[in-house]
Amino acid sequence: MKNPVESVWAQIDRETDYVVELTRRLVQIPTVNPKFHADQALNRESDAQILVRSTLEDNDFATESWEVFPDRPNVIGEWQGTDEKSLILCGHIDVVPVGDSSAWQREPFGAQIEQGCIWGRGAVDMKGGLAACIAAAHAIREAGIELEGRLAVHSVVDEEAGGFGAMDLVKSTRLAKHVIIAEPTWGDVLPAEGGLTWVRVTIFGKQAHAGWRFNAIWPQPHSEDRIEPGVNAIELANRFLNALRDFEADRCRGHWHPLMPAGLATINPGVIQGGAGLGKDGTPAILGNAAMIPDVVTIDLDYKFMPDENFEDVKAEFESFVHHFASTDSWMRDNPPKILWNLLDLYFSPVNTPVEHPLTQSLIKRATEVQVKQPRVKGFEAVSDAAHYAGSGVVPVIYGPAGDGFHGDNECVEINSLIETTKVIAAAIIDNCGVKSSRRVGRPNRG
Repeated sequence: MKNPVESVWAQIDRETDYVVELTRRLVQIPTVNPKFHADQALNRESDAQILVRSTLEDNDFATESWEVFPDRPNVIGEWQGTDEKSLILCGHIDVVPVGDSSAWQREPFGAQIEQGCIWGRGAVDMKGGLAACIAAAHAIREAGIELEGRLAVHSVVDEEAGGFGAMDLVKSTRLAKHVIIAEPTWGDVLPAEGGLTWVRVTIFGKQAHAGWRFNAIWPQPHSEDRIEPGVNAIELANRFLNALRDFEADRCRGHWHPLMPAGLATINPGVIQGGAGLGKDGTPAILGNAAMIPDVVTIDLDYKFMPDENFEDVKAEFESFVHHFASTDSWMRDNPPKILWNLLDLYFSPVNTPVEHPLTQSLIKRATEVQVKQPRVKGFEAVSDAAHYAGSGVVPVIYGPAGDGFHGDNECVEINSLIETTKVIAAAIIDNCGVKSSRRVGRPNRG
C-alpha cells in the first residue's frame, strides 16, 4: 500500500485551487453575526451553510442541519467509522462586522487574490480554516482512502457572540473522541486555552437626595430629627474596583501555566452602571439623575482563568475576596454585594490537552514536515469553541492558517499557509482515524 499521507499530500498539490476557491466562495457570502449588526444583506449564515452542506454532500458526507436561532443553522457532515478513532473538524461560519469600510483597501466581501492572500472579512477568522478542513477530507476521498475511524465536520454559527452554536451542537448530536478547531494559529499548535466567564457584581447603597450629601460625608451633631444619611453605591464601587485590581494582580502572580502568557488570569471590568433603583433586568433603573445619591451599581467582569484551574475553585476564591472586602465596611457587612456567575449564559470551559497527547503530537509532527515556518506549541490567549467540546468530554487541539486583520480591517488569509494547513489537517485525520483501505482508482464507499 502506498503511504496514504503522501498520496493525500500529492492529491492536495494537484488541486490547490480547491481550498482557495472554497475559501473565496465562503468569504463572498457575508455572514456578519446579527447580534453585532442586524442587516439582512449581511446576515447570510444560512446561505453560507447551504454551500457548506452541498460541498460536504459532494464529498459523500451524510449531512444534517438545524436552526440554532431563526435562519442561523448549524451543519454537520459525517463519514461512518469506529467511535474509538473518531475525530471532528470544526469551524464557525459567522464573522464580526466590517467596521469602518473606508479603512479597507479592498472590498470587504470581494475575496480578491492579491499578494499571495485571499482578502475579505472572515478569510482568516475562520472561513479559511473551515475550508481547509473540508478540503482535507476531499483530498482523502479523491485519493481513494477509506478511514477506519468516524470523521465529522461541524460548521457552527454564533461563535463570535459566545459560541452558542457550538453549545447547542454538543448537546444535540453524537460527538467524537477528539476535535481539531481550525481557528487561525499562524501554523502553531495550541492544545491549551484558558477558561472564561462573565460575572456581575451588584453593589448596594442607600438612595437619598444629593442635597443631603453633606449629612453623609461631614460629621453632624446628633439630633432626633436628623435625616438618615444616604450611602453612595458609586463610591463603594470605586473602592471595590481598586481592591479588585490588587486581587487581580495577586491572582496573576499565583496562577500560571507553562503554555500560557504570564498574567493571563485577568479580571476585566467591562461594563459599569450606577444609578437609583434596581430594575427588573438587574441593572439600575434610573441612570440620568445626578441629583440622587445612587443606591445600585452593577459591574460586569470578563473573568479569565488558567487551563488547569477548576471553575468551582475559581468561584470560591472570588467569592471569598468579595466577602472579605465587604467585611471592611459597616454598611456592606449588613448589605453585601451580590455575585451573578455566567452572566448572559456565557461560559467557556478551560482546555488543557497534554502536549504528549497523540492528536497534539500528530499536528506537531505534520506541521514540522509541511510548513515553511516551524510550529510552536503554546496556549490560545483568547477563547474558542474548543471550550464547549472540552466541557463535553471531547479532547480539543486548535490549529489553523496564517493571515492578518484578525477582527480588524483588511483581513486576509495567506494562500501558502492555507494549503499547508490543509495538508497538516489531512495527515492528522489519517493519523487519528487510521486507514481501513487505500486504492489508487475509485472512491471509497461511505455508506
